Amino acid sequence: MYLNATLIVQIVVFLALWWFVAKYVWPPITQALDDRSKRIADGLAAADKAKADLAVAERRVQDELKTARQGAADTRAAAERQAGQIVEEARAEAARIVAAAQKAAEEEAGLAAQRAKDALREQVASLAVVGAERILRTEIDAQRHAALLDNLKNELR
Repeated sequence: MYLNATLIVQIVVFLALWWFVAKYVWPPITQALDDRSKRIADGLAAADKAKADLAVAERRVQDELKTARQGAADTRAAAERQAGQIVEEARAEAARIVAAAQKAAEEEAGLAAQRAKDALREQVASLAVVGAERILRTEIDAQRHAALLDNLKNELR
């Protein structure tokens, strides 16, 4: 057996096998590995992009919440101001109505007092006329005159 021939045949078989693997087997394997590497890189890039999008969305959500809270606070403050204004207007209207009622009551009381005074004057005048008639019908006597005036005073009470 020739060691050299065996070695040369093994080298030729090795080279033929190497050429066959390099030509037909290795390209699909490297293509599959490259595709897998690309899919992994794309997945990592998508994950990084999703993280960035999530951070942006969270910031947007926080901004929207802040805006909504501020809007709610502004609306509540406006409602409180409007309620206070309505209450103040109602108080002013109530005060105006009370003042008008008091004025009307005072005017009515004044009118009633004036009517009472007028009625009293008429009664006093008629009593004075009646008293004068009585005095004139009778003779002039100081004692009788004083008695008639006393009677008139009692009637006025």
